[in-house]
Amino acid sequence: MGGGEHIPAMTEVSDPGQNVYRHAVVDLGSNGIRCSISDLSPPSTRVIPTVHFHRVNISLYEAQIDPESGSRIPIPQHVIDRIVSAIVRFQIVCVELGVPTQNIRIIATEATRTAINASVFIDAIRHKTGISVEALRKEEEGVIGAWGISSSFSDVEGLALDLGGGSMQMTWIASHAGNVQMSPQGSVSFPYGAAALTQKLADLKRGKSKEEAHKAREQFRREMADNFRAAFETIEVPEHLVKKAREQGGFPLYLSGGGFRGWGYLLLYLHQTKGRNYPISIINGYSAPKKDFEDTEALKEVARTAHDIFRVSDRRRKQVPSVAFLVNTLAESLPYGIKEAHFCQGGVREGVLFREMLPVVRQQDPLEVATARYAPSSAQALAALLLAALPRPSDTRSFPSSISLHLIQAFANALYVHATMSKELSSSAALYSTSTGFLASTHGIPHAHRALLALMLQERYGGELPPRDVDLKTHLQGILTPEEVWWTRYLGKLGLVLSQLYPTGSIDTSKPRIVPSAQWVTGLGKKGKKDGLDLTISIQKVAYDPTHLKQELEHDVQRIEKVGKRKNWIGGRDGWGIKVRVSVVEEDLLLSR
Repeated sequence: MGGGEHIPAMTEVSDPGQNVYRHAVVDLGSNGIRCSISDLSPPSTRVIPTVHFHRVNISLYEAQIDPESGSRIPIPQHVIDRIVSAIVRFQIVCVELGVPTQNIRIIATEATRTAINASVFIDAIRHKTGISVEALRKEEEGVIGAWGISSSFSDVEGLALDLGGGSMQMTWIASHAGNVQMSPQGSVSFPYGAAALTQKLADLKRGKSKEEAHKAREQFRREMADNFRAAFETIEVPEHLVKKAREQGGFPLYLSGGGFRGWGYLLLYLHQTKGRNYPISIINGYSAPKKDFEDTEALKEVARTAHDIFRVSDRRRKQVPSVAFLVNTLAESLPYGIKEAHFCQGGVREGVLFREMLPVVRQQDPLEVATARYAPSSAQALAALLLAALPRPSDTRSFPSSISLHLIQAFANALYVHATMSKELSSSAALYSTSTGFLASTHGIPHAHRALLALMLQERYGGELPPRDVDLKTHLQGILTPEEVWWTRYLGKLGLVLSQLYPTGSIDTSKPRIVPSAQWVTGLGKKGKKDGLDLTISIQKVAYDPTHLKQELEHDVQRIEKVGKRKNWIGGRDGWGIKVRVSVVEEDLLLSR
């Protein structure tokens, strides 16, 4: 299901104040109405930049439940009037921000689709706004959710679950380089949304003794588990995904929807308290290991006792026991279990817009796209120099796969963003850049990638930090492996040398050129017994060099060599690191080519 549609190219419009790249989406969800405007102008289309967003705090699901009997009722007229009025006000915002009328979409999910008076509600919206509501079929709702999940990461491979207020959807997904695949059956929908499940569990207790209620609850749990197992068979998970799950101890879960995001924020709360100090508070790209994700008792206790939990409303707090019930049942019923959980911000807005992008746009790396607007004139050449300083992988030695071409290009793009700041600010600002700074709101970046780039940029400014920020650096390093942290130091210091050599980010070809090269070597260290990295920086031999480039480089590259000193290894002298030898040589590079 690669998506045959695409976002239209710029065409002439009658109103010069309109921008055809701006798209508005009204998401009529079960727990709230989300109104958003996105700017899909190239070249930043891939990260779906948000121009405007607001949420109308109306629960369509709760509006259809009689508070006394718990039975379903039609959507009350005052709720319909309030929603219609909110959409009309949003249309005014769309006009002010130049959204063409044809680019405004109203998309409805479970709570609208199953409403007793769904047609009355939909007709009222069309009559007042002139826009027809797109009511997603239950199979299509999960597909849109899966596309939203795909927009949240560069690479996805596992089970995709979307937990709304009224329903939950399950499918499998594999997304690589813009090619998104999922179950040919679409998705399987269950009436197990966070609000619906809360209501169902309350109904199972109503009018029963404790023993009877427990028996009814266990019977319902078995019913849910059977339905999850049947759904797993229905979606026809590919054998290669099943094999990975069998070998790795479970399926990776990619989770979207308000119900799961609330669960994710509870996990973040745990990871940021009790001495753990997790450094990033962005839900998209946040990952939790199996042990923490399935620790339902700990999360229920937090929801019950914590005074104030970031991004968890009282409504979400009340739904925690039902989400815990779902998580427990899911964990025991999925074949091979759960390996880890990845939380996504992607929902209806991201799903419908990402699906309509051309594959060539979808395959772009979010971090590279987000930093492109800050790139110096020679950003690609700078990235090439950085890549040349990485040794080619061998059968026995390599650098982490997370140190990718896209990460290197993003680093080169952002190499000068904080260069105009004073020394007391630049290193700290660079460290915060991906979590609360200029890249914080970028959609589609996993936390590990945020940590990698932040640490590289911080090292580029020398690595010195005031005491207040040292802990943040330590906690960002904690997201990564020691090996990844070491390479951020190596590349960061190389970036520092390049920024001093090319202070404006422009490589003047009329001046002496440099060509780095690196290889794995043996026999480094005082006793000649250590394997390590040999970095050679060749500079163009010239008859007269008034800037003394060779001497300056020989002084600057000492910073790179220090990264390889054992005392600077990650974890100290007995930690992880590589010996580094740097040589600066003069060559006739023009002839050598």
